[in-house]
Amino acid sequence: MSSSNAQLSRYAIVLGLLTAIGPSAIDMYLPALPAIGHALGAGPHAVQASLMAFFIATGIGQLVAGPLSDMFGRKRPMYVGLGVFVAASIGCALAPSIGVLIAFRFLQGLGACACMVTPRAVVRDLHTGAEAARLMSLLILVYSVSPILAPLVGSVVADAASWRAVFWVIGALAVLAVAMVALLLPETRPPAARLQSSLRGAMAGYGVLLRDRHFMAVAFMASLTLSGFFIYVANSSFVMSTHFGVSPRLYAVLFALNAVSMIAASQMNGWLAARFGIRRVLRTAVMAHAAITALLLVLTLAGVDRIGVLVGLLMAVYGLNGVIVPSTFVVAMEGHAARAGTASALLGTMNFAGGAVAVALVAPFADGTPLPMVAGIACCSAVVGALALRVLGRGGSHNGHRTEVAGT
Repeated sequence: MSSSNAQLSRYAIVLGLLTAIGPSAIDMYLPALPAIGHALGAGPHAVQASLMAFFIATGIGQLVAGPLSDMFGRKRPMYVGLGVFVAASIGCALAPSIGVLIAFRFLQGLGACACMVTPRAVVRDLHTGAEAARLMSLLILVYSVSPILAPLVGSVVADAASWRAVFWVIGALAVLAVAMVALLLPETRPPAARLQSSLRGAMAGYGVLLRDRHFMAVAFMASLTLSGFFIYVANSSFVMSTHFGVSPRLYAVLFALNAVSMIAASQMNGWLAARFGIRRVLRTAVMAHAAITALLLVLTLAGVDRIGVLVGLLMAVYGLNGVIVPSTFVVAMEGHAARAGTASALLGTMNFAGGAVAVALVAPFADGTPLPMVAGIACCSAVVGALALRVLGRGGSHNGHRTEVAGT
């Protein structure tokens, strides 16, 4: 392995694990939710509020964490965020009531923001074009292991010790992340670049981004692609268990298959982007995504009610997510090197907000059957396809050429 490939792999591992800190704080404690409610005398809605508090904090906090990483460098905000995260994890582990747990979960979400925003900005600091797509895909590879392992680890820890031990483990992971940032990650935002950043500049930066039609269109593509996945996450357990009679263990396996599919596809993304151009690859993936979700919706409406068909087509869909998600991040941020942290923050906030809105829109129609879930996923994919046709054109554009030149 060449030194450049070794360095790329090292960055991908560090950035991927940092990005996974926040999602692990969600996935790892999900198996312990019933035990938390029993121990603290709280109902399901109150326990679920601890999850929503984390979502709200990460959605809001990213808008602040991004500009701070532009102003003070990439590493210092991560140290502060990880410190808050560790302290909040300890608070969660010692929480005497559900109200205290919810409050510390909110703080935990705020602490996680820097680790969710900054890695994408670091990728933009280091590379553009095909190389950025390659690094982002490697980052997604590491990050994608979280939804496979975190629930399993959480259930084992909760069974062997207690639900409180889960938060001690989460806090220990954050301590490990501090060591990785200190020893393995260089500062990629030089002091000269920070001089151009300020709070007023950050607010102006958000204004620039919101007025940039290209950025917003690609950002909506990323948000709606992930919204389709959030719809699946929110509804699939009920569809699989209630409608198809799948056991919790088998459901976990089926859920993991989507992550495996996304990992496999994401690893092809860097090679495809280098060979065919990132915009062409993105457009093709989006069109295939829309076609497969449309086929699944037509089959569902026609009365095809087979778990193999649903699982197989969704595996293909979420495999394509492994191409679409990293590519949209790269394409959206390609013209905003000076405000990469701010752009990453807006992307992250739009992803969480879009997912929350999509889940809320589908919720009133959810009846335990696949149709509402499939329809919601297909609608999100169709809008992404329409945006891709408008923004990326047919077979690429002069902008795509500019991206590849920048990445060479």
